[in-house]
Amino acid sequence: MQKLTHDTLFSLEHYARVRPAFRARVIAHKKNRRVPLGEHAALYFEDALTMQYQVQEMLRLERMFEPERIQEELDVYNPLIPDGGNWKASFMIEYADEQERRAALARLIGIEDTVWVRVAGFDKVRPISNEDLDRSAPDKTASIHFMRFELTPAMCAAVKAGAAIHAGIDHVRMPVTVQVPAAVRDALAADLD
Repeated sequence: MQKLTHDTLFSLEHYARVRPAFRARVIAHKKNRRVPLGEHAALYFEDALTMQYQVQEMLRLERMFEPERIQEELDVYNPLIPDGGNWKASFMIEYADEQERRAALARLIGIEDTVWVRVAGFDKVRPISNEDLDRSAPDKTASIHFMRFELTPAMCAAVKAGAAIHAGIDHVRMPVTVQVPAAVRDALAADLD
């Protein structure tokens, strides 16, 4: 999958004009990239469009137009774009109530190591989590973890041929297994070479 460059980004002025339509496009796109894992967790699978939106919003918010600062943002977000043989996702633990969220994060230490995806006919794939920095502490986990799921060429071929995908969590305090909806499966298949 193509990485973002200066040439793939909108200028601040152009982005101000196209932002409402671009934002609507990204929101619609993201609907087919979210996999709920029970009531309080989800995987949000990233790609070039979701990352372009993140970069564009950061540039807008910070009023960045200097090439060096733009490159710094690209360097932060490009690693979250799949490389053709993997999926990259933001794993989020989601509780609306802050006290409930804090209690859950203390109970779910190590959850990032128990998340998985499985292509039908193959073993579970555990993610490589938080490559940029460790997001857990001895007394709690973080509410967001960045994950990379490395697939074998055979898994990629199976997904592209229509194989089902399951995802889940094996943590004792939040066990769950789900089948990835067809629309999300198709979006993930498009991420693969």
